[in-house]
Amino acid sequence: MSPAQNRNPAHRPLLRSRAAKAALLIGCLGVACCTPPAPEPTPPPPSQPVQPAPAPPPPPPAPVYENWLDAPQTPGDWSYTDGAGLSYALFGPAGEAARLGLECRKTDRTVRIVRAGNAASELPMRIRTETADRMLTATPSPDGRPMIIATLQASDRLLDAMAFSRGRFAVETSGLETLYVPAWAEVTRVIEDCR
Repeated sequence: MSPAQNRNPAHRPLLRSRAAKAALLIGCLGVACCTPPAPEPTPPPPSQPVQPAPAPPPPPPAPVYENWLDAPQTPGDWSYTDGAGLSYALFGPAGEAARLGLECRKTDRTVRIVRAGNAASELPMRIRTETADRMLTATPSPDGRPMIIATLQASDRLLDAMAFSRGRFAVETSGLETLYVPAWAEVTRVIEDCR
């Protein structure tokens, strides 16, 4: 544009417009030059092998009592059922499988002490009462059910000791938790059914 055109008032808006555009373009270039480049994405951390969760701590050992009569009673109640050739009392928590049973077989007058559990062969079962302490031999159930059985003649005095023990008796079986069960009337009823 010539200096004469600069003086022409009709050309002034055009001049201003071009000057504004040039200033805007220079400003944009200036901002673009001052803007830092976008940061490069950080690489993902190297993958580490998954570590298994640590094993839970072992359960605390069962308390040991100087006298088995001081041990707390095993949770549960007795129930009694009388049938034609068989009567039995079952002990365990309500709504759960029985943990111990006494069974009178009326035909041969034997009482079976039945304990829930698995065994591959014979194992010792110890019965402790206030007045008697005897080791019996328990055998796995012949029909494969998860129970072990010790059999006594109905006249065996150990049964009387169980019925009249000071509030409870204990059943210790190798490899299983010791049961401390109350000597309630159901125990006596099963024994009397066989006599």
